[in-house]
Amino acid sequence: MRRSFAARQVGLAMPVPYAKIIVNPVAGGSATGRQWPQISQRLRSGGLSFDWEYTSAAGQATELARAAADNGYGYIIAVGGDGTVNEVANGILGSPAASSTMLGLLSAGTSSDFAHCLGIPEDHDPACSLLLSGRKKVIDVGFVEYSSASRPQGRYFLNAANVGFGAAVVDSWKNIPSRSGQPITYALRVAAGLGSLLRYDNREVTLDTESKVETIRGWAVVVANGRYFADRMLIAPQAKLDDGLLDLLVIGDVSKLEFLRLWPDLYKGSHIVHPKVMMKKVTTATVDSAEGMLVEADGELLGEGPVSFRVVPSALTVAA
Repeated sequence: MRRSFAARQVGLAMPVPYAKIIVNPVAGGSATGRQWPQISQRLRSGGLSFDWEYTSAAGQATELARAAADNGYGYIIAVGGDGTVNEVANGILGSPAASSTMLGLLSAGTSSDFAHCLGIPEDHDPACSLLLSGRKKVIDVGFVEYSSASRPQGRYFLNAANVGFGAAVVDSWKNIPSRSGQPITYALRVAAGLGSLLRYDNREVTLDTESKVETIRGWAVVVANGRYFADRMLIAPQAKLDDGLLDLLVIGDVSKLEFLRLWPDLYKGSHIVHPKVMMKKVTTATVDSAEGMLVEADGELLGEGPVSFRVVPSALTVAA
């Protein structure tokens, strides 16, 4: 039997189910763990009834979310950054009860681009009010197939996935301490990203979409469901979370200097008119390379190519 709780706050749009909250205490350079007591009190005083758990290892949020959905929780809230939200979403989508389970999210990580795509405030007070409001939206998700430890794997992504330079940058973050504090963590990520820029070389890839197969030498291939990634970079300005399509972006054979010149345009969305940038709407795409390539999704390094992407329309209900 699914558990239900009608929140008592005046002005709610609809009853809010009893919730399971999954908290990543080391998100945002461990700021989330320090902030959670105040966030918890704000939600309880607003009328939300819930129980919660801390995560202690990578992948645990997926296990907790799947178990919660299987056990009848109609509302599962992720407190953390994009990686935590991705794990919780994968747990929900891996459950037979996915269609009747709503995802809520509270931005508390070093990167929270998916929350920004949904218009969820960074400030915790209005964000908590949104979680209490009962407002919801049905969105598409992406699914990526790749290899890890020479075994085929698959994973849902909410915001964006990519191969090429972006995945190399995410790989460079793996040795950054999780308890450095958010400003230091951000600075270390920037420094690691600059190191990746110096070491990175363009790859020749085969790109297979619905319309054609082509071989290109390029800097990166990004497959976006949302508009923003990489700390508010407006990578896919025309993307919509509910149009049944993914936005494919290819940054072609640019030099390091050309990429640095292009960098500011990526935050404004004006890169899409650059002669070495290609964008198209797709439902599926496959990328392969004889040179080897890493793949990441929602800011988490997954594995290696060849990699295939597809859209899963109207797959997830989110509080938004």
